[in-house]
Amino acid sequence: MAGLAKSFGSGAMTNSIAEIDGLDAMFVTGSNPTENHPVIGSRMKRAARNGAKLIVADPRRIELAEEADVYLQQRPGTDIALINGMMNVIISEGLQDEEFIKERTENYDEVEEIVRQYPPEKAAEITGVPAEDIKKAARIFAEADRGAIYYAMGITQHVTGTANVTSLCCLSLLTGNIGRESTGVNPLRGQSNVQGACDLGGLPNVFPGYQKVNDEEVRNKFAEKWQVDKFPEEAGLTVVEMFQAAARGDIRALYIMGENPVLSDPDQQHVIEALEKTEFVVMQDIFFNETAEYADVVLPAACFAEKEGTFTNSERRIQKIEQVVEPPGEARPDWEIIAGISNRLGYEMNYESPAEIMAEIADVTPIYGGIYYDRLGDNGLQWPCLDRDHPGTKFLHEGEFARGKGRFYPVHYSPSVEEQDEEYPYIMMTGRMLYHYHTGTMTRNSPSIDEFEPDAYVEVNKEDAEKLDIENGDRVAVESRRGVVETYARVGERVAPGNLFMPFHYAESPANKLTHDTLDPEAKIPEYKVTAVSLKKI
Repeated sequence: MAGLAKSFGSGAMTNSIAEIDGLDAMFVTGSNPTENHPVIGSRMKRAARNGAKLIVADPRRIELAEEADVYLQQRPGTDIALINGMMNVIISEGLQDEEFIKERTENYDEVEEIVRQYPPEKAAEITGVPAEDIKKAARIFAEADRGAIYYAMGITQHVTGTANVTSLCCLSLLTGNIGRESTGVNPLRGQSNVQGACDLGGLPNVFPGYQKVNDEEVRNKFAEKWQVDKFPEEAGLTVVEMFQAAARGDIRALYIMGENPVLSDPDQQHVIEALEKTEFVVMQDIFFNETAEYADVVLPAACFAEKEGTFTNSERRIQKIEQVVEPPGEARPDWEIIAGISNRLGYEMNYESPAEIMAEIADVTPIYGGIYYDRLGDNGLQWPCLDRDHPGTKFLHEGEFARGKGRFYPVHYSPSVEEQDEEYPYIMMTGRMLYHYHTGTMTRNSPSIDEFEPDAYVEVNKEDAEKLDIENGDRVAVESRRGVVETYARVGERVAPGNLFMPFHYAESPANKLTHDTLDPEAKIPEYKVTAVSLKKI
């Protein structure tokens, strides 16, 4: 998301979901929307069937690839080379939006200089995608009047994740596909209310509303509002960095809320060792999960139907939820638990309701300035919503970017941290499936859902399976430099030869026992999507 912040403001969908209906072309990369965002995925399929051109780029042949005008099956970790190759074609054929570039962007000379080094033939060598397909995709996107880019964690979960996103931003700027309806750069969020958590300070370098912690004026504003002496001047740690620090003994207590890092974080054994070394661990969740096994205190939280509040979805829409059932046992809404602990620690939080908290958010967060409970109704409001009279914002950057002109940040391709070698000849990707959600804390507690996909698996190309004498359903061992996992083989052609795919939902076969915790230097996101492994039949 940092790349979006550089050029456009914040890591959010620039445009609305309904605008998919009106676009002429869409570029979907590093995202599997029909399984991970089914409402958006079905809308994309409908748009494609109604005449919109569809480009899909993914190392795994996802369902949406069957609807595509051109499908680009790039090697894992080669996204920058692919995007640079597309931009090379656009510039060399004069398809760029000259007027938009002149009036609304800067640093174009640098993008021209860098992408000149990625003719489609060179991009093809790096990515494995035929040069003619790269050309076709570039022409489709550049020639569309209204083109939109959609991406997810297949783009961000790399050591080059920030650079991947900035490359997509460059493609958007180059073709003038930003700041208008049915265009934009649109990250599809992975979990419920990820957008809201980021908006309201759930990142280590910002206060609510993406107000920087290293800005003294901002720090003073919040210190005065919250009646504290001062705040740290430097950004804190991300999740993976927290566990790295805990393993070193630099963090002595962890408060984990609505998260299951034993399954979701990379290098599982390292996470477990960090939890075991931490002196005091608090776990707050609606179900007892794998991480709770290491907690000193478990606090039962209310689920969405058992409390009142708001969620902010991928398109920046704040939506109100109503309580429909009472929380079971001693479970409470999260805000009540947090306020109760804070009061006992000596800092008073005397809120009476979520509506009161929402009013405070509006007071200190400019982009949420007009968001009040009495305004949300059935459809909610999209930020930026600056005051009580503001109608909300359907799409961002109309007329001007948050920083004035949109700046091109072109980058060169660089290889992933782990590559295939003699000992580990396969590249494993991780991801989600339709029937399970994240670490399965909720869906695997639902027998009617779990029965559809009760077991983990690894997808293997049929050519590789034949060489290893592996048949569909065979028990196999997948091993990396960090551990070994046993699971079932699912043989087919969804992944290319040399690649594997594992869902990470299963405690019995934890894919993240194999992944490594090397981070993107800027966004600090781990590289879940490229892990060197071996495969053998058991």
